[in-house]
Amino acid sequence: YTKPMQRRHLLALLAGATACHRNAPFAVEEADITTLGDALRTGRITSRTLVESYLARIHAIDRGGPRLNSVIDINPDALAIAAALDAELAAGKDRGPLHGVPILVKDNIDTADRMKTTAGSFALVDAPTPTRDAPIVSRLREAGAVLLGKTNLSEWANIRANRSTSGWSARGGLTLNPYALNRNTSGSSSGSAAAAAASLCAAAVGTETDGSIVSPSSICGLAGIKPTIGLLNGEGIIPISRSQDTAGPMARTVRDAALLLSALRGPGQDFAKNLNPNALRGARLGVARRYMGENPHVNKVADQSLNTLRDAGAILIDPFDMTAFDFSFEVEILAYELRAGMEAYLHQRGSRHKSLDDLIAFNRANASTELVWFGQEFFEMAARKGPLTEKPYRDAVAKAADLRQQFSAAMDRERIDAIVCTTDGPAWTTDLVNGDRFGQNCSTPAAVLGLPHITVPAGQVEGLPVGFSFFGRANSDQRMIELGFAFEQATKARRPPPAQFS
Repeated sequence: YTKPMQRRHLLALLAGATACHRNAPFAVEEADITTLGDALRTGRITSRTLVESYLARIHAIDRGGPRLNSVIDINPDALAIAAALDAELAAGKDRGPLHGVPILVKDNIDTADRMKTTAGSFALVDAPTPTRDAPIVSRLREAGAVLLGKTNLSEWANIRANRSTSGWSARGGLTLNPYALNRNTSGSSSGSAAAAAASLCAAAVGTETDGSIVSPSSICGLAGIKPTIGLLNGEGIIPISRSQDTAGPMARTVRDAALLLSALRGPGQDFAKNLNPNALRGARLGVARRYMGENPHVNKVADQSLNTLRDAGAILIDPFDMTAFDFSFEVEILAYELRAGMEAYLHQRGSRHKSLDDLIAFNRANASTELVWFGQEFFEMAARKGPLTEKPYRDAVAKAADLRQQFSAAMDRERIDAIVCTTDGPAWTTDLVNGDRFGQNCSTPAAVLGLPHITVPAGQVEGLPVGFSFFGRANSDQRMIELGFAFEQATKARRPPPAQFS
């Protein structure tokens, strides 16, 4: 939250940054994917011009002006890709809703091109380029999306240390929140959130292990979808946990997030086709009070959101008791799977670093850049773990499976469609010395149990966005998106950050 004088200074900076767009025939600020697609297909704009417009904003706002620092790498081939897609469209070949649309992807997702894939660490800067795209990147290219660049992130997707600052990486620096430059973006998909919120792309791809899509989406005023584990192919993503890792879309509208999820999934499933503003009517929703109530300002947003649900015809089971669900074993799963998954990835990538021990040693040798703000306690703990055959790991995985059954049974008893609650508190002041100050959040149940989770803008606290969550049974992604869309249409709560001007 910036003071009025700070806001006026920010507005002055950004007014100059966006002046080049005032005389443009088409403004990309806050433009949704459908609007962009219509303009492309009617000839009002080309994909190449779209790329140029977004690149101008990146240079003016992200690398100049307020320096949001959300884009870590720009694709040097983006303009050529856009021109080729323009030629396809002119020849009658239409790949679908994302044809010619610029998308940013997180810097822990492999791309076999001239961009780097580093998870924000200098340890991978000189590693061989991935020999092939991650499957989700291949899907994006097949869908006609233009890979505009890579986004900054909390280094190693925020798994390196027990106390860290979200949005910071040694390679990318600190990503700033476009709603208030002194506030945090949350993470680890920090750059994806800030870039999508500030219209530096049509939409962005993030990844989540526990909260890394939904928390920054909530804090940056976006719709974010953490899919059911396994819905998207997770190969080619620098790993933390095979049980919990997934990519997912982050966008300014639920429909855009659904369109991007459809592209990431591939042909055969259109998550945007059945979106109905009346989908909340008759829906039975369990209110997860366990994850609410700590912040009176957020409680006001929660009360307004619950009233919206009632007015839209939803039936609230309030509270839905989740006190019996203990997720403290999550740390064992993450530590064991981090070591196994990271070492397999490093070998496959051909990195000179072959193990977590190698990465730990690299960080110590380069402490002035890598360890300047926080340490690597979690890396060190994970490096001491043994193989996935060890009993502590097998016990933790068994607990997760048992809780998954218990959770489904509890929802069945009440005939519940989704669990709802506020996603996160408002953004905290960034403090590189003391680290993050997370408040209330609800990401862990869906993360540990592998369930779909969508967050949708619900309101603001002194100009800082707060999201509202829907999560439910495995493979109920379509239903969660439908409920989130209906909530979005009923609230119209998203407000662009001060960086947005037409």
